[in-house]
Amino acid sequence: MTARTPASFTPGSPAARGYRMPAEWAPHAGTWITWPHFEGTWPGKLEAVVPTFVEMVRALHTGETVHINVLNAEREAATRTLLKENGITANVRFHQLPTDNEWCRDYGALFLTRDSEDGHDRMAVNWGFNNWGEKYPDYAQNNHVPAYMAGVEGVPLVHGGLILEGGALDVNGAGTLLTTESCLLNPNRNGDLDQATLEQRLCDYLGVRRILWLGDGIAGDDTDGHVDDLTRFVAEDTVVTVVENDPADANHAPLRDNLQRLQAMTLADGSPLRIVTLPMPDPIYYDDTRLPASYANFYIGNEVILLPVFDDPNDEVAEDTLQTLFPDRRVVPLDSRDLVWGLGAFHCLTQQIPAG
Repeated sequence: MTARTPASFTPGSPAARGYRMPAEWAPHAGTWITWPHFEGTWPGKLEAVVPTFVEMVRALHTGETVHINVLNAEREAATRTLLKENGITANVRFHQLPTDNEWCRDYGALFLTRDSEDGHDRMAVNWGFNNWGEKYPDYAQNNHVPAYMAGVEGVPLVHGGLILEGGALDVNGAGTLLTTESCLLNPNRNGDLDQATLEQRLCDYLGVRRILWLGDGIAGDDTDGHVDDLTRFVAEDTVVTVVENDPADANHAPLRDNLQRLQAMTLADGSPLRIVTLPMPDPIYYDDTRLPASYANFYIGNEVILLPVFDDPNDEVAEDTLQTLFPDRRVVPLDSRDLVWGLGAFHCLTQQIPAG
């Protein structure tokens, strides 16, 4: 099954009350990141990725508040000094909340909005996090983050009743959600729930009416196939999806299958899906480990697109493609060869807070 439309929202659910998850390109109040601190995320390269985080904040902070979570007061002071030395002094807000790793897309709250007489109401959803199917120990601290984020924003928090990472889904803000079978239907997350129940929960808590299912993820991805390495909405009717042209590459067949699925899909309103392809970079290895390098792991800020690049001939193709799709935003290519050693990039490291 490549798409499904549940019959209706469950009475009393956030969706039945008018809430929905807005698209990433909708206006942000801010972006949340966790400053690098865990050696296990980037073994031997923890300090090497810090300049990339500085450039992330530099690109984002002119258009929105950047919320930076650090472990403690000492780390906050050091990070403030570093940003000041790089000319970044405004639109940055620090938080001291211990976490087990830096991938806040996956353990942070997802925010919903709804129209009201006074403007937009907001709500936060707390999805349980279990380190991508119990692949790694120590994730209890991450599960405190959603409630903290909701408190910072002063919005109510609801529990979605699923183990679900933010990188496992993407929405167009108009009723359609993208995800993958390899991740969301994996028994290491919600093995006691069937597909119909999962779909109803997604619809009830994110305000979507149609779910589009892709297949497998890319080589090197330890998340069991997050969609943010594969296919992303860039407009209500348009996705970009990565393709691999080398038949001998491990990514060729699964990405071809995903493209074929997309070509057969329609949106929640029944209209066709517009598809734009992105190339893949050449394979990147570190210590004989294939890394999940993908141009699809970009982040859409208020003014910029943070694009991972890899000193590859296809960097320019990806940059030009996204710049054409987002003419009102500036595409900022940032070298991610060290960053992807942590098995993720900019979308994995960020979580948007929609404007109220």
